[in-house]
Amino acid sequence: MKQANGEATVGGLTRRNFVKGGAGAILAASCLTALGLSVPPPEARADGKVYVCPPCGLDCDKLTFDKPGNCPQCGMTLIDQANKIPTVSILLFDRVEIIDFAGPWEVFGGAGYKVFSVAEKTDPVNAVYGQRVVADYTFENSPRADVLLVPGGGVGGAVNNPKLVKWVQDNAKDSAYVMSVCTGAFILAKAGLLDGLTATTVRGGIDKLATAGKNIKTVYDKRYVDNGKVITTAGLSSGIDGAFYLVSKMLGLGVAQQTALGIEYKWDPESKFARAAYADRYLPNFQGFDADIISTDGDTDRWEIKALVAKPASVAEIMELTRKQIASSTPHAGSAVAVVPRATKSNDRSEIEWKFKDDEGRAWAGSAVAEPSPDAKGKFLVTVKLARA
Repeated sequence: MKQANGEATVGGLTRRNFVKGGAGAILAASCLTALGLSVPPPEARADGKVYVCPPCGLDCDKLTFDKPGNCPQCGMTLIDQANKIPTVSILLFDRVEIIDFAGPWEVFGGAGYKVFSVAEKTDPVNAVYGQRVVADYTFENSPRADVLLVPGGGVGGAVNNPKLVKWVQDNAKDSAYVMSVCTGAFILAKAGLLDGLTATTVRGGIDKLATAGKNIKTVYDKRYVDNGKVITTAGLSSGIDGAFYLVSKMLGLGVAQQTALGIEYKWDPESKFARAAYADRYLPNFQGFDADIISTDGDTDRWEIKALVAKPASVAEIMELTRKQIASSTPHAGSAVAVVPRATKSNDRSEIEWKFKDDEGRAWAGSAVAEPSPDAKGKFLVTVKLARA
């Protein structure tokens, strides 16, 4: 095994060759023609045809050939450029979330799409966690694409950048599909692209998105929402599933499935997973505690949190602060939250329980217990449970 262009190789084949030789080859051979896409004619050839290498991320992506065969650089089967490869334009901006653009990029690239990035300037974009990215194009010279992908991250600067918003509006008109990831939905909302549509975004932004445009209906129990041309996905890794869904929509389920296998990703088009639908949506964002989370786990019907609390420094103070926040700050409650103490056999232990109905009329029951930690002197073990009643 050796390294070639940063990728492990075996016998001259890169990992990308194996991925492309699967989904990419099938895409080129059987799926692209069905799209009915076309490109301006390239340089004239004697037989009227020009052949190109399916996108592989190497320099040979830019080469053209006058006869069929295999690419001399990557070994992939050349295709007739008349069968245009679908393209994806990915918007980049400072504080963009890495997985929001890199995850879908891997999916689209693995399915044989030509992917490129666009930013306002040629300067490196400062993504989160210190990553710096130089875009392929700027707003002035970027080509149109079949898919416009708008990632999220820290979008405060992006939504307040008129030039960026106008670029999104203009390019959305010429794209067959527009897809946002995570808080990228707020950029679409600013551009007026979500008005009158159903949409989703990252768990903590769903309520705010409802007021970010005109008559936007938000949902919390969907990994992605398809409005036809405009698709919004939930937070972060949701963009990967949204990209697979769009590949299946454009090129067929088989291409999406083979691409998922090629990148060793378990894609389930029937999955009902949506992070925002988990039961902790009905727990307050507890404040005023100096604590370390020991565990936090559950599903759509139950949740349990265990924490080691240093402050407040007594069982009574911990339980009173917990009680107040549950009574006054339980989110998405459709009724009053009734909190009552529960009898215990030890003076060192305090318990409460509560009941309420959520905004959909479903009954819930919760409990909280605080007691001295058996392992950490001067600290307290707090367990909070919530379940459908």
